[in-house]
Amino acid sequence: MRRISRITVAGAATASLALALSACGGTSTSAGSSDSKGDKGLAIAYDVGGKGDQSFNDAAYAGLEQAKKEFGYQTADVEPTEGETDADKEQRLASLAKQGYNPVIGVGYAYAAAIKGASEKFPDTTFGIVDDATINSKNVADLVFSEEQASYLAGVAAAKSTKSNVVGFVGGVDIPLIHKFQAGFEQGVKDTNPKVKVLSQYLTQTAEEGGFSSPDKGKTAAEGQIEKKADVVYAAAGLSGQGVIEAAAANKVWAIGVDSDQYQQEALAKYKDSILTSAMKDVAKAVYNLAKSVEDGKPETGIVRGDLKTGEVSLSNSNPKFADDAGLQEAIKTAKEKIISGEIKVKSS
Repeated sequence: MRRISRITVAGAATASLALALSACGGTSTSAGSSDSKGDKGLAIAYDVGGKGDQSFNDAAYAGLEQAKKEFGYQTADVEPTEGETDADKEQRLASLAKQGYNPVIGVGYAYAAAIKGASEKFPDTTFGIVDDATINSKNVADLVFSEEQASYLAGVAAAKSTKSNVVGFVGGVDIPLIHKFQAGFEQGVKDTNPKVKVLSQYLTQTAEEGGFSSPDKGKTAAEGQIEKKADVVYAAAGLSGQGVIEAAAANKVWAIGVDSDQYQQEALAKYKDSILTSAMKDVAKAVYNLAKSVEDGKPETGIVRGDLKTGEVSLSNSNPKFADDAGLQEAIKTAKEKIISGEIKVKSS
């Protein structure tokens, strides 16, 4: 039976471990190792915020766990380091490929340069990158999503749920990816009720400033919007979104989660009654599907897009108050059908 192991490394230790792994071509002895490349499958390298963000990175880990369980092979998941360079990221990916992991996935657009470099050095390994469509290589799968479509539905939900006619959007970092969330949300709100005002704010200009990894920043931003009468706040901010949800719960207003079904997240359990819904993108499915395609001998490559039609973006129905609201559900269903048919064209910027 194949041995199963997982590498999870934090802080500065990751960089030195990556170098050591590259040199010896094996996994950490504390995690267990195998000399047979056939025993090694999916490896993921986390984005800013790392494992435990209850959102984007944890969704990728769920896909890894599904693949590990189904295919019975060794997997690896590796944390980022603070202040790391593209060269550091490339070294991390290259070390995983050198050990025989296949596929190797960079979780987040920040891995673009690293994926490009590592994929050229290891042409027989399939690489994947989540949330970036710029790598055009025969051994790279660009795993992207129509986040604006799920965000439009979140806007419908917000517009139908607000009593103050003021709602908020908190973006983690002011970049095109998060502009998609904002654009879809604002359009969904306005198409549903033009009288509703949307307050939009970004936490930082760059990821290095902590926009995706600072719950305190998210909490402060949400509190500011709530002071301005927002009674539904949607966060597209990774780990920082936890602070938005905390602020919403403290002030007895609605929060809308992102990427994963945050109502179901154990770390957010004490706030779940304030989580109306979550605009989800199925990073877990995309990660698992790439692993399965490699396992089946037909690796995915090129742009692989998930949207409402494929079911890889959606709104969660876990909160009974949301799921049992017939009028709200009908409005969302109608909007979803119109987006899929093309009657509604959702803006992405």
